[in-house]
Order: sequence, then C-alpha cells, then structure tokens
Amino acid sequence: MSALPSAAELRSALAIVREQLAPTPTHRWPLLEKRLGTTVFVKHENHTALGAFKLRGGAVYVHELLQRDANLRGLISATRGNHGQSIARAAARHGLHATIVVPHGNSLEKNAAMRALGATLVEFGDDFQQASEHAARLAEQYGLHRVPSFHRDLVRGVASYWIEFFEVAQPDVVLVPIGMGSGIAACAAARALCGARTRIVGVVSAQATAYLDSFRAGQTIEAPVSTVLADGLACRVPDADALAIIRREVDEIVAVSDVAVAEAMRIYFSDTHNVAEGAGAAPLAAALQLRERFAGGSIGLVLSGGNVDREVFARVLAASSP
Repeated sequence: MSALPSAAELRSALAIVREQLAPTPTHRWPLLEKRLGTTVFVKHENHTALGAFKLRGGAVYVHELLQRDANLRGLISATRGNHGQSIARAAARHGLHATIVVPHGNSLEKNAAMRALGATLVEFGDDFQQASEHAARLAEQYGLHRVPSFHRDLVRGVASYWIEFFEVAQPDVVLVPIGMGSGIAACAAARALCGARTRIVGVVSAQATAYLDSFRAGQTIEAPVSTVLADGLACRVPDADALAIIRREVDEIVAVSDVAVAEAMRIYFSDTHNVAEGAGAAPLAAALQLRERFAGGSIGLVLSGGNVDREVFARVLAASSP
C-alpha cells in the first residue's frame, strides 16, 4: 500500500466505524494554549471505548476481512497493547477468537484488558518485533489469519478520526505519533479528502528512532528500542509501505525523549485533567520542544491513547517537572 485510500474507501470505512463509535471530541484548552503561545486543537482519541484510536482500524479491518473470507478459523496479531485490544474487540463482535502476542514486560493493564475482551494472550520475546515474528510463526502453525500492524484497511479505519478532526479544525500543522504508521498515513489520507492545507509533523521516541532514521535515509533502517514510557512508539523495524507514504506526505519527523514525554503527561493532567499514555503525550512533548516555531499560529495534537498502567502514571505524576 503505497497509495492513499480513495475518497470512497474512506467514506465506507467511516460508515463502519460510525456504527460502533460516536465522534470523539476536539477541544481547545486555555491552559495549554497559554503554555504554548498558540491556538491548540486536541483530538481526544483517549475517549473511545478502548481508550485509544486503534478501535477504529480493527473495526474496519475485521469487517472487510469477513467480506473476503467467511470461514476464518481465528485471528492472531502482535501488539504492545492498543492494537491488540482493537483486534480482540472486533473479533469478539463477529464471534471469532483472537490470539494476541505481546513481548515480555508488556503493560499489565493492557494485557488484562485484552484478556477481558476474550483474547488468548501469548507472551514472547523482548520487544514488539520479536513478538510480531512469533505471531507469524503461530499463524502458519495453527492456520490463523495474521492481522498486520500496518494495512490499508487499518489506515481506512483510523482515518475516520482525522476526518472528524479536519471537519472541525484545519490548523497550520498537526503533530502525529508514529508507531507502525497507520495513524500518520491516515492523517495524510483524511487531509486529502477534506482539502486541508495543514502540514504534518511526525513524532517518534528518541529511544526508538527507526522511522526518523528511515525517513532521512530514504530506506527502511532498523534501530534499537530502549523507551520505557512510550511503548506505542517502540518500533524497531519500519513498515516499507508506511515509510513510502510518510516520505511523500509528511513534512518532517521529530524525536522526543522519555523525559519530555513524562513532562507532557504531567502537563496534560494538570492543564486538562486527561490521562495520556506515553505515545499519546508525545505530540504535546514535540509541541513544547518546538513552541518558539509554532508561537502565534495554530496546531493540532492527537491524544491518541490514555492506557497507561496506574503504577507507571503514579510515578510520572510524582516526579518533579524540570
């Protein structure tokens, strides 16, 4: 998938999502705007039924999969949490069983949420990439359909939140976290559909720079992952199709440290009283890092998820701001 989904594909996906989810809000928060010195529109994907934007992609992917194959034996996918919840939820809605592979040390509360949605959880490997490779082996061994982390139907579903956003606001720039790429590719697709002129800036973890390195090099480059807070950005090996879209549609990519992400999580709570997981706070961390450049203009931030373990969030809140 190097081409963006068409207008018809995006509208049909939006209809699928709308059957399950009302539009999430886009808010302006005075304290955030004062802090950043700019107009700020925050898209609250932490307000979905799963606490993250991934619900949308899974809903569309599984719906379309069943149109092609009504005799599925089951689904399997790898995740750090939110994608797995999405696939587990979509599978359960259609009477399918889902197996989700996570790396050891994954979020305890995300793991519990996936089990509560009916998924069988398998722990394997030390990072997402090893979990993903194990999911591929299990899919072949047991005849399961392997749900990828980047796919046209996932992008179509995720684009529904960007359509909602661009129908409300078309700021100068939006800052978008990059995990495996569905969110930022969806942003580009929705921008084209809505005729927005908004620039797109991607955000990665400074402890997981694969997409930044690949963006600069023009080819996929593997990079080590050491982030302990932004697990949704913990990509070691980029998806080639996602990278092709990003290099064509995105203006730049910036990296933010775990320290900056933690500060953004604290600011979201103090300024808006919303809980943001690490990946969800990364765009705000980038906006704070670039505030002088954005001063006096308008920006969009997606708070892409709020699924952070209680103990982790307690430690983040208890730490002193710089």
